[in-house]
Amino acid sequence: MSLSYSVQSQVGLRPNNEDAAYSGPRLLALADGMGGAAAGEVAASLVISELAPLDQQPVGDPLGALREATRRGNAAIADHVAANPEHEGMGTTLTALLFAGDNVGLIHVGDSRAYLMRDGSLSQITRDDTFIQYLIDEGRLTYEDAWNHPQRSMVLKVLTGREVEPSVKTLQAKPRDRYLICSDGLSDYVPLDAISDALSLPDPQRCTQALIRLALQRGSQDNITSIVADVVGGESGYNIAILTGAAGRDATLVRV
Repeated sequence: MSLSYSVQSQVGLRPNNEDAAYSGPRLLALADGMGGAAAGEVAASLVISELAPLDQQPVGDPLGALREATRRGNAAIADHVAANPEHEGMGTTLTALLFAGDNVGLIHVGDSRAYLMRDGSLSQITRDDTFIQYLIDEGRLTYEDAWNHPQRSMVLKVLTGREVEPSVKTLQAKPRDRYLICSDGLSDYVPLDAISDALSLPDPQRCTQALIRLALQRGSQDNITSIVADVVGGESGYNIAILTGAAGRDATLVRV
């Protein structure tokens, strides 16, 4: 099995793009930086730079490889802040999938999201590390009420250079699976049914374009990034990686 994929990132109404995204033959990764003047785009780019080499060759333990690369990315943030104390407080989310045949490692910290569409049914496969999700888990808030909650942007866990334990899981990929990774500039504004409709389009590139357009139409105030990847039988012919957002400024192609 292999991947057919597309990624698109838009700055939206923000002055710069703090999302960093990578899409390649084995690795899909998105880091949404935060910190504004504290250089969230630097944090996001540092983490993606540590994950990108995982795409160079197959790995036997995708989950272990993701854990180690994330640890290095978090350490790179700590080193950067030590050398640039004015950037104290910068951080980034991370959501990444690493494929090894039909074995898929998923690592997640923050409020970017990953979804799986299988047999026409869409499900969220990450859990938001947010105050809102905590309230929902406690039964003190409904998903419907969460859309208008004043603290819906409060993230409880991100990569800042300090010790943190990401969420991890192993998935089994099947042909015709479709994966979406997106930043909260999309998921905070576009409801699940509209995301599902956009993901029903036949081509991953059309899906990413439709998702970005939906977020803009619904008034997204944030950077907007979406990665859509299809699991296909045999070889997809894709031997390039696409870096975009803070990772690539304009989209950059890299042979892997």
